[in-house]
Amino acid sequence: MAGELISRDALERIIQRAAELQAGERDIGDGLTRDEVLALGKEVGIPARHLQQALLEEQTRTVVGAGRGPLAWLAGPAALTAARVVPGDRTAIERALGSWLERDELLQVKRRFADHTTWEAKAGAFASLQRAFGAGGKKFALARTAEVAGSVTPLETGFCHVQLKADVRNLRGQRAAGAALLFGLGAIITALTPALGVLLPWVLLPVAAGTAAAAAYARGHRRDNEHAQVALEQVLDRLERGDLRAEAALPGPAAAVGRLADELRTLINPGAAPRNPGAKNPGAAPRG
Repeated sequence: MAGELISRDALERIIQRAAELQAGERDIGDGLTRDEVLALGKEVGIPARHLQQALLEEQTRTVVGAGRGPLAWLAGPAALTAARVVPGDRTAIERALGSWLERDELLQVKRRFADHTTWEAKAGAFASLQRAFGAGGKKFALARTAEVAGSVTPLETGFCHVQLKADVRNLRGQRAAGAALLFGLGAIITALTPALGVLLPWVLLPVAAGTAAAAAYARGHRRDNEHAQVALEQVLDRLERGDLRAEAALPGPAAAVGRLADELRTLINPGAAPRNPGAKNPGAAPRG
């Protein structure tokens, strides 16, 4: 027993329970101040850095409700959020975040506020073609949302709290309209079938089929949400690992057109090599 490994889930439960027992020995009344929380953490051996991070995440935590009603039950929430504490200073993180969203998610700045920035799908025929053909094998899930908002809050020297929020009301509205059309079509056919001599219970078959099809189509919004949620988490993963570099220059028009041409050529002829191999890696040195 003494040599057995404790699983991660069990360890989290043990630490949480130990913290509850430790807190139970103190009279905390209605709560504790920030300094008292830091002092309590010091007593139980929790580093102040981790407590500060947890305090900031609690202060900046945003709860997005799933909503009520049949539409919310069928399609899911109208907004998605993701948050993470990442290394770096605020300016560098904001530049890296904007560079990634504009270059790899095909977004453009919509508005800049004092505490956050919003992005929307990049306009133009070239961006539309990239999204349509899935350039680079990407889904561009964030470009399909109505808006993506990002905020960077300094935590302590060298760390910031990054929060992203995707507004997917447009996608949910499209699903709702399609579901209503399917249900209405089934109801209309049901209303017309008695004139054709169809009897019960067969007369109800079209509206039942339309209802089932409408529900299935509306539930497809949950898959859209999953793609967008994964895209948000992937951005935060790259920020956390330091994969995103603000200094990476955005590709110029000529390089972008060449890259799209290679993508189209690959789709038409999967075995064909890019006409300009260096276009995908502009920094690569030419071979002698």
